[in-house]
Amino acid sequence: MRQTIILRSSWQVVNIGDIAHTPGLLAILEKYMPQTQVVLWPSKDFTVEVEDMICRRFPQLKVVKGTIGEDGKASNEELQMALDESSFLLHGSGPLLVGRDEAEAYVKFYKKPFGVFGITYGGYNEGEWCREIHSLAKFIYFRDSVSLQKAIQDGVSSPVMKFGPDAAFAVDLENDAKAEVFLRENKLEPGKFLCCISRHRYTPYWEIKDWPYDADKDAFNQQMKEQDNAPLREAIIQVVRKTGLKVLLCPEDKSQMAFEKEMIYDLLPEDVLPNVVYKSEFWLTDEAVSVYRQSAGLFGSEMHSPIMCIGSGIPAIVCRWEGQTTKGFMWRDIGLGDWLFDQDQEAEMSRLVPAVLDMAIHNEAAKEKALAAKQKVEKLYVEMVDTLKNCLNA
Repeated sequence: MRQTIILRSSWQVVNIGDIAHTPGLLAILEKYMPQTQVVLWPSKDFTVEVEDMICRRFPQLKVVKGTIGEDGKASNEELQMALDESSFLLHGSGPLLVGRDEAEAYVKFYKKPFGVFGITYGGYNEGEWCREIHSLAKFIYFRDSVSLQKAIQDGVSSPVMKFGPDAAFAVDLENDAKAEVFLRENKLEPGKFLCCISRHRYTPYWEIKDWPYDADKDAFNQQMKEQDNAPLREAIIQVVRKTGLKVLLCPEDKSQMAFEKEMIYDLLPEDVLPNVVYKSEFWLTDEAVSVYRQSAGLFGSEMHSPIMCIGSGIPAIVCRWEGQTTKGFMWRDIGLGDWLFDQDQEAEMSRLVPAVLDMAIHNEAAKEKALAAKQKVEKLYVEMVDTLKNCLNA
């Protein structure tokens, strides 16, 4: 009998990286468990536009929405059927156990197991209640080794607890037609441009979602924005002046277009500007991946665009800071530690420009390094799927 897995994923759509978790994991399951039916259970933010994009790649995918009530019953017939027919709930990648309430209800009311593919632990999710729900999982793969050690120290006792990469490495969405138009209109030639992404210290969700304004976070963003962006501007300047490559400023979330214009594009020297393209409109994951694949590499202060680049064999440099979750440390875990920079450490950031130039000038060697990391990730995916298969066959 064909088994059914409920995939609890798709947390929000204002960020192409958060979108990427879901098609990445769907691609992994399609490759290694093709006979298993997967039902996607997304969060309420899931939009028709994003659903259509994912379903173009996975046309047989069934999507159910809704909640489990206090009586254990689903809020609609489609979700109820999926819960009844399923044999396992798989929690997708994310910054924490985002679907903890659904996982807990699934175990409590349906007496069925769940497991976790590639999350961060710590900071957002600590305390006794958190330890208990994590320990109910049949397995937890943490997307960075720092999270794994933190969970062990906190006494989380899931039977299988290991490092396992974020599922977004496996994204294979594409929109080559739209990407080709964009590249042609902006005179960006394949292999002759780098991508750069910058961001606020705290994502200003009050600008892009129905969230209340946070004055403290906004003030800290304003305080740190010059420190964080000066090295990126200098890297762009040196790339343009010394390599002949162009640079594309592009967003990972909806708050970044205006920010990149303010802190990078508008402050570049006049001789550099003609070779810098500023993307003023947001894009979805499929177009972004198609553009990244045509680039010589990416650098900046985001995480999932670099992940999607490495998943396509494209070099990517990551800048991070202490206030973020520990997900950035996965770069060390997959052999890319010298492409990881702490923006609060002056000594590290002094090496950023040389690293970006080296990636641009010795691009074939950089691509080989990216490919080696990709292969390491793929081997770990096999192990993660084998653990899931063992749970299903138990």
